[in-house]
Parts: sequence; structure tokens; C-alpha cells
Amino acid sequence: MAKKPPSQHVVKSSDGWAVKKGGSTKATKVFSTQKEAVTHGRSIAKNQKAEFYVHGRDGKIREKDSYGRDLHPPKDKK
Repeated sequence: MAKKPPSQHVVKSSDGWAVKKGGSTKATKVFSTQKEAVTHGRSIAKNQKAEFYVHGRDGKIREKDSYGRDLHPPKDKK
């Protein structure tokens, strides 16, 4: 079975916006604004070469970036 790549998620929490490791129930850190959480979460994802997800207030994925092994890399080589 293939191992899931590491991931970081920015999600709405009762205290603000939380950065969570994929599969974890505890937040790494909670911020008052989504912008602060995105900046912190993106930094962690880059350091860990992980997938990065930003969720909206409704919980749906609003934005996604890959800083590790991209499963679907761009095909055009410019």
C-alpha cells in the first residue's frame, strides 16, 4: 500500500484559523486570521516538502499547492 504524502491543512476552528498536520486532530498553531495561518502553514509545507491545503469556512478545499513529490507535474517544459 502506498504511503500518503505528508500534508499541512489550514482549517477554520473555534478559536480562529488552525494549521494542522494531515490526519491529526490537534492544531500545530492557531491564528486570528486566515492569512497568518496560510503564511505559517505554507512555510511548514515547504520545509517538509509536503502538500498544502487551504480550506474555506465551509470546510471545502479552496486552494492546494504541492511542495514535494507532485503526483501530477506539469507536462510542458519551457
